[in-house]
Amino acid sequence: MQRTFINRALAGFALALAVGSAAAAPAISIIGKDFAFPNKVDGLPARLSDFKDLQINTFTTSDGVKLSYWEAGKGKPLVFIPGWSANGAEYVNVMYLLSKHYHVYVLDPRNQGLSERTDRGARIARFAADLKEFGDHLGAKKVDYCGWSMGAAVLWSYIDLFGTKGINKAVFIDEPPSIYSHADWSEKERLDAGGITSSPERMVEAFTTGKPVSSLVVNSQAFQRFMLRDSPAFANSEAFAESVVKNDVDHVKLVLFDHAMNDWRDVIRTKVNVPTAIFTGVYSDSLQGQRWIHSAIPNSELHVYTAQEQGDHFLAFKNPFKFTADLRAFLER
Repeated sequence: MQRTFINRALAGFALALAVGSAAAAPAISIIGKDFAFPNKVDGLPARLSDFKDLQINTFTTSDGVKLSYWEAGKGKPLVFIPGWSANGAEYVNVMYLLSKHYHVYVLDPRNQGLSERTDRGARIARFAADLKEFGDHLGAKKVDYCGWSMGAAVLWSYIDLFGTKGINKAVFIDEPPSIYSHADWSEKERLDAGGITSSPERMVEAFTTGKPVSSLVVNSQAFQRFMLRDSPAFANSEAFAESVVKNDVDHVKLVLFDHAMNDWRDVIRTKVNVPTAIFTGVYSDSLQGQRWIHSAIPNSELHVYTAQEQGDHFLAFKNPFKFTADLRAFLER
């Protein structure tokens, strides 16, 4: 769950179409322009052209949808799955830091980022199939996967459908095991599951229109934390994403109801059998749910970022130096 779209343009797919017709090429040539990041942050690029290794590529799924992906670096593959409405452009700083050590990929899900807009396959299970086909496209036997927000749910669905044979290590960033809170649950069960809404329909409306809603219906501070822009690195990556990606609310919203209605606790409890790290923070909507995930996956590790460490839903982008260092330490163990 990332944002409403009141601050986003709702049209303009020329860039996505251009990417869809091109082979792998430097990102700056695909985008067609350089980009100057608004804040100077030591250790991160000042301009897009400083990230010379960044490329944009495409592949076509078995149901004929062209998906874009961002890549950089060499070596062991590391694949990021963005959350709802998110895209590879937002990972520019994370990719820049990690590409010195891994071959890093970010897959733009269907209807997001630079990938094709379609009314087909707006289900988490189809997103999981896309991820499996992307892994096959890369030709790697084992891949490290990192799913953020809805991307974690996509990875849980992948594990449910295809198992963990193709997964080396798994990383989940701040996704509730169950977004929907059932009326017959106890408060402890709701908190363990991470439930944040009693009405998926109202949640979809709130997330896609910005219409105010009672915290009894949707209990989330993610949008407020997003709007803070309280990190120069985060402000840079969001400015870049907003300059090159034009999301369409009518397409992005298609998957949101299905996303909200899944309960992944049985998958987490019984099927995640690879080394696992969970990242969350003190401002998470589902901190107790993240602790439950940690307790349910044997030998997993839990990282809870403090307020000073930008411990909210966007921790990887607000604090990319700490996140990439912690992620590397986990992957190298």
